[in-house]
Parts: sequence; C-alpha cells; structure tokens
Amino acid sequence: MLAAPDRPEVVRAAELEAIGLPRRTISRRCLPGGPWQSLLPGIVLLSNGKPSDEHRGRAALLHGRTGAVLTGTYALRRHGLERVPEEEIVHVLIPASRDIADVGFVHVERTTRLPRPHPKGDLLIAPVTRAVVDTARRLTDEDEVQSMMAEAVQRRFCTAEMLADELDQGRTAGTAMPRRALAPLLAGARSVAEADAWHLWRRSGLPPGRWNAPIYDAHGNHIATPDFWCDEIALAWEIDSYRYHASLEGHRATLARNARYAAAGIVVLQTLPSRLRAEPGKVAVELRAAFRAAQARPRPNVVLKEAA
Repeated sequence: MLAAPDRPEVVRAAELEAIGLPRRTISRRCLPGGPWQSLLPGIVLLSNGKPSDEHRGRAALLHGRTGAVLTGTYALRRHGLERVPEEEIVHVLIPASRDIADVGFVHVERTTRLPRPHPKGDLLIAPVTRAVVDTARRLTDEDEVQSMMAEAVQRRFCTAEMLADELDQGRTAGTAMPRRALAPLLAGARSVAEADAWHLWRRSGLPPGRWNAPIYDAHGNHIATPDFWCDEIALAWEIDSYRYHASLEGHRATLARNARYAAAGIVVLQTLPSRLRAEPGKVAVELRAAFRAAQARPRPNVVLKEAA
C-alpha cells in the first residue's frame, strides 16, 4: 500500500511510475470518483477527499522542486498569525536560476534571496519577516498591510525594524505602500487605529510624543501605558475601542486606568477609533483643546520610560 488510509500523501506521478505503476493506471485512479486526485500537473494526492492546507503546501513545494520555500499568506497562517488576508493562492519561492511557471493554486516567485526556511512538519516555511513583506508587496489595501504587520510586531514574531530591513534588502517593486504602512509602527503604533491616530497627530501641528511607552509616578508605581504620550505637558491620548471597553472586564480596567490618570494629575483624552476617519477635524480640535488644558496647569511629577 502506498499510503495509510488515514494519512494520504502528496507525491509526484513520476515517483509512482518509478515503483511500477503505469501512467494510464495513475490517470485512471485520478478520474472523478476514483481513489486519487490530481492536485497539480504531475502531482497526485493519494486520497479523494478535500485537499487540506498541508496537502496544498506540499504540492506547491513539489512543483517548485528542491530548495523551494513557502511564503506569503500561506506561511503566515502556518506560523500562527491571525490577521492575514484570505487567499487561496499558495506563494512559493524558488531559485532565480529555475524556470517554473505559476500553475493552478500556486504562485511561483523566482528570487536570488531564498530565505533560510523554518520547518513546520515536512513543510519548509519562510520566516515571518520575509512572509509578511512578500504578502504586503502583493496587497492593495493599506489597512490589511498595517494590521498584518502590527500583529507580527505586537506578538513579537519580529520587530518593525526587522520589517524595514527586509523591505530594504528585497526588490523595490510593490514596496511603496508597505513602507507607508510601516511608518507608524516604526514610531511605536501597534494597530491600524493607532496608525490613524499617528497620522492625525502629525497633521495637528502639536509637539511629537511617544507611542505605547509606560508612565510611572514619583514613587515608581506604574500608572498606565497610554497609546500616545506627550511628555512635555503630561498629556495622554487613548484610542479606546468600544469592542474592548464595553466588556465588564474591559470597562473595569478602563475606569481603574482613568482613576490612576486623575490621581497623578494627568490630562487624558479618549477617542473612539471610528472617529479618527469619520471626524478627523473634530478630533484634531479636541486634541488641541486637551493640549491647552494640560499646558495651562503645572506639569505633574510623572516619568516616561521608553518601551522595551
């Protein structure tokens, strides 16, 4: 038996021929209703059930031949990232000297910079940094790119600086939009909403500040880690989503945080993420008003510590 019934394998038709199966027998078994199926030209799944993601990844690697590495959204899902665009295509990298074309669900990219793969079972997967950039270069929605990059950074798969380095080292085609999306993350933003806030603050004409840096009182007690902090006047700006703060636990955490801000004498402005795009002018007015209020009182004795 070529494969256990409970674990079908993906193989080349040439391998089946090499162990004595005639080509016509292989073709017949891959006909509709047969026990096998053809995943790609010359590549057979020894089962007639729906191919799994692992089957498709294995088929893509076989199509790319020796040295091929899976990248893009397929690789990111295998690494465990969640904010990844839905895509049926399996993106595979191959050596630049090899001439292999796209076929079926496989997108083939020739490269002189094959990454050192991370094995996931019997699949060879590109590192997260490379897979994020390879995905970003093919997307057209900046929010999708920012969300994907933010998750990779926030969950410590990589740093924003590592993504910037990967963009610098690779091909320039398709990198203009990923570079724009990455700019707020390099400044410390961690989400699409915070990226929107970063752009709005820059347009406001107010002094620069820090994103996601912890604040402590005079006794060394942690007060909060505001989304944005203007240290010059001790002003905190929180981008508070309804989804999180409407829960009982989230509501309690928000009230406790605001109480610590008040006790420390910190002026805090809270903004819903949706307003950053729907009402940017009004939010900018509120920002300037909060800035003037913070500026008008003596700066409290609180200390900024740069995020690690």
